[in-house]
Amino acid sequence: MADDGGDVVAEPLAKKCPNETDLKQSGKCKEEADKSYFNSYGDLYVHEEMLRDVERTSAYLNAIMRNKESFRDKVVADVGAGTGILSCFCAKAGAKRVYAIEASAVAEHARAVISSNNLSDCVTLINERVESCELPEKVDVIVSEWMGYSLMYESMLPCVLEARDRWLKPGGQMFPSHASLFAAPVCQSNFWRDRVEVWSDMKGEYGVDMSCLQSVVQRTTLRTVQVVALHGEDVLSDSSCVFSLDLKSVSVKDLQVLEGAFSFKSHRLSTMHGIAVWFVVTFPGTPPVRLSTSPYCPTTHWRQCVLFMDSPVLLKQDDIVCGNLVMKPYGAHMRFLNVHLQCDINQNEIHVEKDFSLDDNQC
Repeated sequence: MADDGGDVVAEPLAKKCPNETDLKQSGKCKEEADKSYFNSYGDLYVHEEMLRDVERTSAYLNAIMRNKESFRDKVVADVGAGTGILSCFCAKAGAKRVYAIEASAVAEHARAVISSNNLSDCVTLINERVESCELPEKVDVIVSEWMGYSLMYESMLPCVLEARDRWLKPGGQMFPSHASLFAAPVCQSNFWRDRVEVWSDMKGEYGVDMSCLQSVVQRTTLRTVQVVALHGEDVLSDSSCVFSLDLKSVSVKDLQVLEGAFSFKSHRLSTMHGIAVWFVVTFPGTPPVRLSTSPYCPTTHWRQCVLFMDSPVLLKQDDIVCGNLVMKPYGAHMRFLNVHLQCDINQNEIHVEKDFSLDDNQC
């Protein structure tokens, strides 16, 4: 595996030039989205889910503790510190000072965690957004768990990059240092039966024909990115890396449009329902620690994301699926995603072009 690590044509989203009203509305939408985002992270339940994700939390623990020389007597910024666990890891690895930056109300819980572990002399909790935060010194390391569904959902990475540009010393390190998005065609017969074909089954169950609603689901539900837990047997080919990010050099501007091509060769005869995406992040060190959300690895709270086609396609062994994926913020809602999928099966025998959204309704 690369990381182990009928025609369907959708109209693209309409574009227009913003006027003054649009710009004001855009600013209001961003403000409301940010408020909702930080309010959600003030709830301990959200953090409980992340902390219970052993693959996620252990990857950070191992990356830090196996590289104590990167933290010993160093100054660290933990961007989006949450409950403060990563800051505690850094302090226990020997950091001289840790600035735990957390904008949401969970910061008070983080303060209690830091105090309970007798780390208040080392870890300074800053309850502010990165944009308004000032540090008294440059830092040697930036640690952050910024990844969202499909890697880029919630758009926290720009804040991490702003912190990097403002505070990271020349030669400083980013934990993680690299991130990659992978894709592969998948079979999802259970999802298709339970969420799509179920409407055609109602007549047999209750004597009422509701098959007309199946097309509604295909126009609505299937135009949103679906967060699902896949298994290795669902994947129909080797995966393909769509794009990779070097966290030391990527810019905020680069994140406005992320795109890449993919090409797959089917391993077997099977039904293809869509394209799945997942991510891998890598931390500095020898050997490097990797956190993978691949279907071939233990399931994380991120699971995988599937871009469903409007109609399944029967793939034969060695059929070729190739195309392009474009990911960008969803209009004024910068924390949401728009994903544009274009793919061809067997050199245009079947052409799929479709836009998907990923917002709070799917997560």
